[in-house]
Amino acid sequence: MAEVMLKNVSKVYSENVVAVKDVTTQIKDKEFFVLVGPSGCGKSTILRMIAGLEEITSGDLFIDGKKMNDVPPKDRDIAMVFQNYALYPHMKVYDNMAFGLKLRGYSKTEIDKRVKDAGEILGMSQLLNRYPKQLSGGQRQRVAVGRAIVRKPKVFLFDEPLSNLDAKVRVVMRSELKKLHERLDATTIYVTHDQTEAIAMGDKICVVKDGIIQQIDTPLTIYDKPKNKFVAGFIGSPPMNFFDCKIIENSDGIWIDEGRIKVGVLDEHKELLKNYIGKNVIFGVRPESVYDKLYARGATPYNTITAIVEIVEPMGSEAFLHLDTGLNKLVARVDAHTNVLENQNIELVLDMRKIHIFDKETEVAVI
Repeated sequence: MAEVMLKNVSKVYSENVVAVKDVTTQIKDKEFFVLVGPSGCGKSTILRMIAGLEEITSGDLFIDGKKMNDVPPKDRDIAMVFQNYALYPHMKVYDNMAFGLKLRGYSKTEIDKRVKDAGEILGMSQLLNRYPKQLSGGQRQRVAVGRAIVRKPKVFLFDEPLSNLDAKVRVVMRSELKKLHERLDATTIYVTHDQTEAIAMGDKICVVKDGIIQQIDTPLTIYDKPKNKFVAGFIGSPPMNFFDCKIIENSDGIWIDEGRIKVGVLDEHKELLKNYIGKNVIFGVRPESVYDKLYARGATPYNTITAIVEIVEPMGSEAFLHLDTGLNKLVARVDAHTNVLENQNIELVLDMRKIHIFDKETEVAVI
């Protein structure tokens, strides 16, 4: 397998439309690297430039230490799985998987071995004589993956391969793709707009917005320590709650003042906020860091707020409370057995160890 490196890679279309700007990143050998972001952010364009399907406007691409800018796609030793599967409807599964190998002049014996090995890996040996129309969506996706596996490439590229599947099948397939990656020990670059999918699958996640990389790190680090408001709001479900607040100081300490609610800053955060006293900031807290006071430990006047319950959304093992502070809306992710009614006042406890503060102007994380 191989390392992939992009150095200051940009893609500019006609009329100065910048799709990707100055992307620099290193994808390690055997790493599962996920590009994630909203539709139109440039993540698929990055993937297509790696594949050679889009020309690089500026910058350099290296695969296994070799510069690939001008190397044709067929000579890059990569395999790509597309969103729409791209199967030949008139060919059986076996022939769909074998087609690329036939074009490359492999012997019948080698083709047969590779196709049958891939069929066994994917658990679809019994489907090799069927046509695509006789398969379910998940099975068709396996065929598309199998066609990539038989190539034994240095790098696998996946462009939103699960987006056409229903929710239940997606969960199953993302688990299978992760296990497949571990079994093949391959370098994999995976594009998705689904942040849950990115967190579940990636060794590293690259969050992209407007063609610019916002943050690259492990899923847990991106979740716990987002570098800016966009990353904080994009990663996590339900998304992070944000309030416009002011940092104030009095004899009781430093406080985050929303106007209707106020919480005290922990000692460990005071040094980080000393230059923001008297200034407006963006306060962020994840729904899972907001607790019903009746079920919370360590409630104090410094971390307790009051809000009105607008909607109770049962989710089975948990419930989402949609709340109104009087100035802002927020969501709390609480135990399903929380005994709360709509239009009721509720006291909530915030985990102040897990709050986030962003600069009002730059939206860069302060805490």
